[in-house]
Amino acid sequence: MYELIQLSEHDYYIDCPAKIGLIRSGERDVVLIDSGSDKDAGKKVYRILESKGWSLKAIFNTHSHADHIGGNHFLQGKTGCKIYAKGMECAYSNLPALEPAGLYGGLPFRDLKHKFLMAQESDVLPLTEDVLPDGVTVLALPGHSFDMVGFQTGDGTAYIADSVSSEETLAKYGIGYLWNPQEALRTLEYLQTLEAARFVPSHAPAASDIRKLAQLNSQAILGIKEKILELCGTPVTFETLLKHMFDSFGLQMSAQQYVLIGSTVRSYLSSMYEENSLSFCFRDNQMLWQTVLPASF
Repeated sequence: MYELIQLSEHDYYIDCPAKIGLIRSGERDVVLIDSGSDKDAGKKVYRILESKGWSLKAIFNTHSHADHIGGNHFLQGKTGCKIYAKGMECAYSNLPALEPAGLYGGLPFRDLKHKFLMAQESDVLPLTEDVLPDGVTVLALPGHSFDMVGFQTGDGTAYIADSVSSEETLAKYGIGYLWNPQEALRTLEYLQTLEAARFVPSHAPAASDIRKLAQLNSQAILGIKEKILELCGTPVTFETLLKHMFDSFGLQMSAQQYVLIGSTVRSYLSSMYEENSLSFCFRDNQMLWQTVLPASF
């Protein structure tokens, strides 16, 4: 764990639970793609940089989830590096208390205020084209998070963040966190057309071809939508639906899983309501969701 893997002349990644990209420019200067899950991850990354005699100039965050920005605070404090993120990801990275609050939908209780859901604050600047290293371009990859991005290098490496889950994760959990399922599907379609020498997802093995994994992720999203339509065949409250989703996918509820999967299911409901496959009503002071049946002629 935390092994430095070289991909090309300039491109690397640090193998850890949420892979950290590394791009070298010149003999000593490097930038990171994300920073790991916490202070300990930051320390391990810093030791790698020291062992190579490299100087960290910037961190480019793909998105604001704590397992991707958790090392920001430590690394910025040690090196003075600049940190960049796009749009809402920048706002959430600067104010990490927004993460548990957004997931819960209100004032988060203490069980949600931990490093897995709330990173330490760091000073993050808006990501713009002019701050990118030579040859690096931004890949728009929304869906998993508000404004998630990836990065493609001049050596042909595409760092694609959390746009795909591994086959093992899909098989084990069934439901992965998503902010917007429809945008996630569009991102997965885009990845199947993206030309790159190699792809580095954060939570799946690096590969020369991402198309099969992207298709499996698309099928998983469509399968979740089908399950929701089935469970909403009769009017159901959100809490009852969430219990049935946990039961259907063999998941065990906890405070963290309640907000992560609960927020995801709410996003599916919103998305499916917008596409007119679900409707809602209020009855006996309860909000009920129900499948919209196709019109008969």
